[in-house]
Order: sequence, then structure tokens, then C-alpha cells
Amino acid sequence: MTDMDWAGWHDAYDVPGSPLERRLQVVRKWIGTALDAGAERVVSLCSGQGRDLLPVLAAHPGRDRVRARLVELDERNVAAARRAAPPGVEVVRGDAALLGAYAGAVPADLVLACGVFGNVSDDDVRRTVGLLPQLCAPEATVIWTRHRHEPDLFPRICEWFEESGFERVRVESDGYGVGEHRYTGPPVALEPDARMFTFVSPH
Repeated sequence: MTDMDWAGWHDAYDVPGSPLERRLQVVRKWIGTALDAGAERVVSLCSGQGRDLLPVLAAHPGRDRVRARLVELDERNVAAARRAAPPGVEVVRGDAALLGAYAGAVPADLVLACGVFGNVSDDDVRRTVGLLPQLCAPEATVIWTRHRHEPDLFPRICEWFEESGFERVRVESDGYGVGEHRYTGPPVALEPDARMFTFVSPH
């Protein structure tokens, strides 16, 4: 874990027109689509303050049927998310890199990996993508993000998803990158002791 101010990192969400604010709007729109399609079990990796999922879920007519688990290590972000969480949402303070953090909440219909892939090594991005099927129900949606700065890993991440049993649904880039993939592979048992990634300096 780095010494980044992960609570202050969220401030860019409040800057109109910033890449992070525009990215957030795309992620929220796609979350809404997944909820409209019937997603009922949701997990969010490194969920921060839950600004992507929680406002969408709170306003969604199907919110009462949804059960979500947000996993976040920073205690200030956890506190903020818990204040905003509607009923049915569990905000856990813990290491989101450990698959065991999701035991009892998976297989999920919607998996959020937003703000993760720009903060881990390329090898760990690939490893995480390869392990994500353990969190996914059949036909689960994964929404993920990664910046488009050089060296641009975004196209390779799409390939890694598709090599791991996912099909591409859509991608969007405008100073940011957002991807949506659907899991089409077989059920995969959870390995609770497995680690997906280790945070490094943002890149």
C-alpha cells in the first residue's frame, strides 16, 4: 500500500469536466444499465467512498432486491461510504486484493474494478483479470477503468479479459478509459487465500 491520500484522491470527482468526473458519469450510467438488467449481487474492489455505485443504487427502483459488498482499506473512505450506503449495502474495511474478502458475497452479477488497474503493476493487472471469474456469476458484468496514458495498457487489458472467459460489451475513452466485459465462462470456485494485486505508486 502506498502513502497516497486516498480520501483526498476523490476531490477530482467534484471538479466539473475533469477526466475523473467524466469517467464517473460513464461508470454510473453503466451501473444503472446493469441494475436495470436485473443485477442483484454486487461487489466493488477498492471501492473508495462508493461514489460510483451508491448514488445509482439509492435512486434505483430495484434497490431493495440488491445486496452489495464494498471492500476498502482506507478508514476515512470506509466511514464516508457507510454514511452514504442504503440498506442492503455492506461496507467492509479490509484488503480488497484478497479473494477471501468477498466470501459470502459472490458469485456476483456485477463486479466493479474501478480505480484499481492504474495503481498496480502490469503483471498484477493481468493476474487480477485472470482471477476475476472467481467473483462472477454466469453472465456477470465487470466494469473496470484504466487511464489511457502512454504506455497505454488499455487494449492489452481488453485482450486479457477476453482470454479469461469474458466477452467485450463496450469501451469508452475521453481522457480516461472505461471497459465493460461479460463473463461467459464456467463457474470457478473461490480461492480465499489468493491475492489479486498489490498497490504501487499510481502510474
